[in-house]
Amino acid sequence: MEGLQRCFVLHSRHYSETSLILDVFSEESGRITLIAKGARRKRSNLKGALQPFTPLFIKWTGRGTMPVLTHAEPISIGLPMRSYILYSALYVNEILARVLEVQTPYPALFLDYLNVLRELAQAENPEPALRRFELALLDHLGYGVDFLHCTGSGLPVDDEMTYNYREQRGFIASMVAGQLTFTGRQLKAIAARHFESQDQLRAAKRFTRMALKPYLGSKPLKSRELFVPRGRSTAT
Repeated sequence: MEGLQRCFVLHSRHYSETSLILDVFSEESGRITLIAKGARRKRSNLKGALQPFTPLFIKWTGRGTMPVLTHAEPISIGLPMRSYILYSALYVNEILARVLEVQTPYPALFLDYLNVLRELAQAENPEPALRRFELALLDHLGYGVDFLHCTGSGLPVDDEMTYNYREQRGFIASMVAGQLTFTGRQLKAIAARHFESQDQLRAAKRFTRMALKPYLGSKPLKSRELFVPRGRSTAT
């Protein structure tokens, strides 16, 4: 490649005695797996830079399955993720690493990712930011859903009416309640990505978990296993 690209490290793991394998999310190239040779040496100038949540300029060489990192420099200090917020940020990194195809550009999603990290760094409650990001991710993956109209009648959803979600079809008015049932008020909140109550947040979480499942597969998310909040369910 030529020139520097903005990126974030999603995940890293040890490779040989002195190197790292990096899962990187780049603004122009999407998700890339790189080898950072010598990055674990004590005197390596890369050692402190290749951390999650630190915005970087990077450069690499090679077009095979494992290009080699040739340059990395922090754009700014890492975004601070305190206590339980850290697990929410790790969850965002993990789902990106799981669902994005390698070397497929997502420049708009990169900005959504930057925004969610900024929101999480300042958040007391991570859930609204997480739900907005999940919905944005689904849009970028092509998961198009009309939250505002009944698929059966074509009419706008009514706040007090209940709607059953049918995959690849949309929301259909129904009197039968279940895990796939949402009120019109909940659907409007999801469409607007603006949540005024815990009920709306729970509905959004229920929808995004269901919609992301085909992309994530059956393997459990490590970030969910790490995060067991006291007295309440996980935000992720």
